[in-house]
Amino acid sequence: MRKNVLLLLMAFVGLAWAQGWKVTDATGRTVTISDLSRIVVLQHVATELVYALGLGDRVVGRDITSIYPNQVRNLPTLGHPRRLSAEGILALRPTLILGGVDMGPPQVVEQLLSTGIPLVRIKEDATLEAARERIRRVAQAVNKKERGEELLRRLERDLLALKSHLAQNPPKKRLRALFVVVRGQNNFVCGDGSVYVEKLKLAGLENAAHGIQGCKEMTPESVLMARPDILVTTTAFFDAAGLEGLLRLPGVAQTPAAAKGRILVVHDNYLSAFGIWTGRSALDIHRAAYLQEGLVRIEPPPLP
Repeated sequence: MRKNVLLLLMAFVGLAWAQGWKVTDATGRTVTISDLSRIVVLQHVATELVYALGLGDRVVGRDITSIYPNQVRNLPTLGHPRRLSAEGILALRPTLILGGVDMGPPQVVEQLLSTGIPLVRIKEDATLEAARERIRRVAQAVNKKERGEELLRRLERDLLALKSHLAQNPPKKRLRALFVVVRGQNNFVCGDGSVYVEKLKLAGLENAAHGIQGCKEMTPESVLMARPDILVTTTAFFDAAGLEGLLRLPGVAQTPAAAKGRILVVHDNYLSAFGIWTGRSALDIHRAAYLQEGLVRIEPPPLP
């Protein structure tokens, strides 16, 4: 009798899996998912989350911005999330595609939707509420709700630790931080609204690039007018260009930050991601900026 009940339960579980589960993504679409054997991730926070949720071994492809955790670098790269090719994605035979609401171009998104392959898109806002929603939505998409709740609790603990540290260690003067980076042949300085600067502000730094929304092409004037106390850039750029390459950017060598050697080099995804490490990364940045001198490199911890 007990054996028959067990077989019946297993049959119900198998039927539920075959029928799949439903997720409403950030665009309002209801998506039915039933197969997690081949996952393509096209947004770096989604990539971090899939691995943290324990399904990294199911990932078969990623976008070029997904470089954390390190093992994801060994996977096929499908280009920039806003300049994707449907052919490259479909060649990997995905059973689930995770991307951002801004993925594109639009005709590629339409091609992917027309195939019937489950496509779940998440928000890309640089806010704490968006970070929480991303964790919940990706956890739902990969059928790991309980593990998702564990990650949410970790996020809240880290945010509480950040809030406590900032309250107990108020700086005498808020440091003015300027984020600079090179993409291809273009040099950029970033201001309010960019994920990089929003993370720096969360870390208790002041945005030195007043009047700039998002990321704009860098000019000597924009850098000199910012008068940053500290320069911030990514590990990808710094590893390629070095300190000399950073100081050769327009106006950078003439800043107060360069004169004092105050430079933060932060892992690209650790700086830009509003995901599970949002609070911890902001706390690491705050400590590096206010408690350390010179050039400081910040790398993310292993995934929990």
